[in-house]
Amino acid sequence: MTTTISVDYDVSAFGALRLSPSEFARELRIAAAVQWYAQGKVSQGKAAELAALTRSEFLDELYRRKVPACQVTADELADEIHGV
Repeated sequence: MTTTISVDYDVSAFGALRLSPSEFARELRIAAAVQWYAQGKVSQGKAAELAALTRSEFLDELYRRKVPACQVTADELADEIHGV
């Protein structure tokens, strides 16, 4: 099942970013997925799905946007290593 969400933007938004409406929609979708992933609200797999990207493509987007692909803190990693 899919849902369509409609968002109204002034036409100047497309020009300011130098994007066509379809490119703008794609960028908006990816930006939201990256943000939600960075905030820890969605998993990497779910974020890739929301962005309509493969997981590999999503990882490339994270790298391009300088967002860490690993969302585990050093303390969480140490706990996992030590079986806590």
